[in-house]
Amino acid sequence: MHGAIDLGARQAAVRKQQERQAQGGAAPAGTAAGAGGQYVVDVTDQTFNTEVVERSQSVPVLVDFWAEWCGPCKQLSPILEKLATEAAGAWVLAKVDIDANPQLGAYMQQMGVRGIPFVAAVVGGQLLPFLNGAAPEPQVRQAIDQLFDALRKEGILPEAPEGAPGAAEAAEPAGDPVYGAAEDALQRGDLDGAKAAFEQLLSRNPRDEHAKQGLALIELSRRVGSLDPERTVQDADAKPGDVRAQMDAADVEMVSGRIDQAFERLLGAVRRSAGDDRDAVRKHLLSLFELLAPDDPRVGKARRSLQAALF
Repeated sequence: MHGAIDLGARQAAVRKQQERQAQGGAAPAGTAAGAGGQYVVDVTDQTFNTEVVERSQSVPVLVDFWAEWCGPCKQLSPILEKLATEAAGAWVLAKVDIDANPQLGAYMQQMGVRGIPFVAAVVGGQLLPFLNGAAPEPQVRQAIDQLFDALRKEGILPEAPEGAPGAAEAAEPAGDPVYGAAEDALQRGDLDGAKAAFEQLLSRNPRDEHAKQGLALIELSRRVGSLDPERTVQDADAKPGDVRAQMDAADVEMVSGRIDQAFERLLGAVRRSAGDDRDAVRKHLLSLFELLAPDDPRVGKARRSLQAALF
């Protein structure tokens, strides 16, 4: 994951080139769907920004650099197309013919890549060198799974959505007596009882988002129980380098409903810190994400900002 390349500069340069082409009356080349339908797309010098860089802000994109004369490419490309189709939108495959698109071919060489097939992963506008050379399908499948697992652990990607390969369906709270017991315990202030009920739910279904939110709320309540809200925030503002103070203040802000402020406070702490301190803040921010639904736009925005801060 280290060594990510920010594609922002290249995106700006190509955008300027497209503007010059438009002024000169030249229409940019279009993009055609590849063998995998909507999940596989052929990318050109002109469409790379839209189909890869911009698309990667909402879904991971794997970029397959290939050429017609490349024998190993003809082994790897069908495997990637098959896996992209199976993923059904969890990620998208973008195919680049380096002979037909000399700018992207030259850019690949500038990255230090000297041979094809070469596959890069682009997430949130950041390019990560991924695969160099062909491999059997089981190895490619495993490598992709490991890549996305690592990105999720870093908080760069959210947990696999319902319906994705390997994802379990979330349990429904309606009518479940264990949910009722958890909610009743919360109402009574019995945090231990509520925690036991939510843990029981998670033992039945580790992807139960409602139970995850419940446990996250219990942990947050315990952390802020001994804090003076006003003084905690004042101390954090006066000590921007104190990561413990920043995490406490973010907890107070979450409890008071100032969610954007809490996320931005911890993102700032990630940018300013390093080593164990940085990792502690990162993990604390991920724990606060659990308080909201995975598709909450504030979580998505903060995840993208976290990715940029980490790289």
